[in-house]
Amino acid sequence: MEFIATFFTHSGAVKYKRHMKSLGIEVELLPVPRRLSSDCGIGAKFTTSADMSKLISDDIDKLFLVEKDGERLVFDSQNQ
Repeated sequence: MEFIATFFTHSGAVKYKRHMKSLGIEVELLPVPRRLSSDCGIGAKFTTSADMSKLISDDIDKLFLVEKDGERLVFDSQNQ
C-alpha cells in the first residue's frame, strides 16, 4: 500500500524519515500536494504493508492512503 504523510514541521518530516528507515521502509520527502494541505509543506511518500500502528508517530499531522481514485485520510492527529 502507498501512503502520504503530512507533518507539523519540516524537522518532524526529517525525523520521521529516519524513523521509517530504521524500520526498513524507504521514504521520499516531497512537497505536499496542495489538495492535501499541510502546515509545513513537506510530506513523506512511501510504500509498505506494515501494520498501520507502526506508521504513526507524534510528528505526523495526517496520513493518507493513496488509492486509484485519490487519497483517503486514514489518520488525523486532530481527531485522536
